Amino acid sequence: MPSQPDLILGTAGHIDHGKTALVRALTGIDTDTLGEEKRRGISIDLGFAHLDLDGQRLGIVDVPGHERFIKNMLAGAGGIDLALLVVAADDSVMPQTREHLMILQLLGVTRGVIALTKLDLAEASWIDLVEQEVRELTSGTFLENAPIIRTSTVTGAGLDDLRSALAGVCETVDRAPEPAHGVPFRLAVDRSFVLPGLGTVVTGTVRSGRVAVGDELDWLPVGRTVRVRGIHSHGAGTETATRGQRAALNIPAAHHTEIIRGHEVASPGYLVPATLLTVRLNVLATSPWPLKHRGRVRLYLGTSEIMAGVSLLGPKMLEPGETCVAQLYCAEPVVAVCRQPFVIRAESPLWTIGGGSVLQPVANRFSRRDEHAVRRLEPLESDDEYVRAAAAVYFNAARPLTGYDLCRDACVSPLRAGPVLARLDEQGITFVLGSGASARRLHRDVYAELRDAVVDALRRFHHESPLMTAMPVVTLAQRLHYLDRAAVLGVVRRLLGENVLTGNDQAVAMADFAPVLTQAQQRLHGAIVGAFEAAGLTPPAVAELSRDLDVAEELLRPIIELCVDQGHLARLGDGMFLHCDQEALARRRLEPELRASGGLAMSEIKSVLGVSRKYAVPICEYLDRIGFTRRVDDRRVLA
Repeated sequence: MPSQPDLILGTAGHIDHGKTALVRALTGIDTDTLGEEKRRGISIDLGFAHLDLDGQRLGIVDVPGHERFIKNMLAGAGGIDLALLVVAADDSVMPQTREHLMILQLLGVTRGVIALTKLDLAEASWIDLVEQEVRELTSGTFLENAPIIRTSTVTGAGLDDLRSALAGVCETVDRAPEPAHGVPFRLAVDRSFVLPGLGTVVTGTVRSGRVAVGDELDWLPVGRTVRVRGIHSHGAGTETATRGQRAALNIPAAHHTEIIRGHEVASPGYLVPATLLTVRLNVLATSPWPLKHRGRVRLYLGTSEIMAGVSLLGPKMLEPGETCVAQLYCAEPVVAVCRQPFVIRAESPLWTIGGGSVLQPVANRFSRRDEHAVRRLEPLESDDEYVRAAAAVYFNAARPLTGYDLCRDACVSPLRAGPVLARLDEQGITFVLGSGASARRLHRDVYAELRDAVVDALRRFHHESPLMTAMPVVTLAQRLHYLDRAAVLGVVRRLLGENVLTGNDQAVAMADFAPVLTQAQQRLHGAIVGAFEAAGLTPPAVAELSRDLDVAEELLRPIIELCVDQGHLARLGDGMFLHCDQEALARRRLEPELRASGGLAMSEIKSVLGVSRKYAVPICEYLDRIGFTRRVDDRRVLA
């Protein structure tokens, strides 16, 4: 068993420079498996092998070198840890040698070895010139100081040296084994096929985490759940597969024609499909064209190829060698994580023009002139996980936040999420609003924005309805429709605690608000209270009061509602109100009778109150509602 974490080696280089032959000589595995590849003698699609080197296992992804199959090369290059750049000694540096090297640079590969192949077909002096040209090509790249090994698959020359060089490079990869638990699993699908008796099998490179037989995974961007029935890695059955391994997963619930290259399987809740990404975009200095705002490109992300529209946040055009923050509008949903590299190519002709890294895998649209938003995005590029986490919490707004969200949006390990958030809380940058299932972690600046939004909504409400003493929280939540009810209620409760608002969970008002009545409304207010007080336990209906006071109902009702809010009137039911003193009188009359008798029928209640059934029924229903009485069969008893 390997003693070090598995790594993925990817080949790169021009067509017919001997990549596949070199892999076969190193491993004994022929990665050209398609009939057409056999007939034409060239690699068309990705090929896979493995190589053991002194306790280090390398999974190998062999990519095609023809320019027509660059999209296949990109599908395989996205998950590699180190590269093997292959240059034929009899041919030297060619166009795809250059483009493959540019792609590896864009994808963030930092380790590699260079192999000169076909020594048996070139003179020694020519080989020296080729090696010099390779050094010039790789100057300033991650391969600048990489070992160059001269090889021949015909004579076997240099193969042992190449193995030693690869082993040496593996030792420079600084990556400790991932924890067995806590890190989310992710695999980008590069092949899907069916095996008799097993069903659908998908293959790919495990980008993070581990998967075990029996695990449930999200199938993305489809949004379905699948279960792993079996796992193969490097040609052998296994119970688990981990980061850095090639893996074949048997997931019979998915049809092999539905789950395709570009799809991913991942731990439930980790990845989120989106059609809008915020990115740091770089245009290669060697690009023959600038990149225009609203231009269209081919986006290569993971193993997917998607058409995307480009929105440059700032400049109208990005010249070769320049960089800026941008947003990519994808033609189809994709999944990504923060800092994930990508490549873009021109729509036509097909040429690599640049790439970059993802800042927001699930983004909201920004105005290209919104300088404040662009400044807010900058911390996502920081090397400090606390800075990235704070930015991610800010852009998460008031949505629930999980450890997987922080991992996806800020590249913070789920095992580090708790300590990181605790430190941000200690520094006052973030805090938890509410408790239990409704708890939300907010950035202090987001809370300030929500606070202003609640206050503005309430002030508008008070302006529109100056006679209403409070705004129902349900109405407030409807006006702030972009927030869920739990977030609105959390902000309201905090503002109540800060004495900015008065009220409760049902209705609130600004602490400094008081209804302002005109002189005419004040007179009407007094007349209404007086009329209900004089009516005793037989209050008038609103329509009747309207006639008696010679005031239109639409003018009367707001004042009556204000009287209810102020506690002058009690609402018995629709359109029926009782003066507060009369409501208290009704309770005083009924309580001793209810205690003495153990319960009263409606006929007895009518007699005690001295009213007809028209008034007794709504009074009893009101008393039930406030918890003074309760109904037992056809009698009322004290609650």
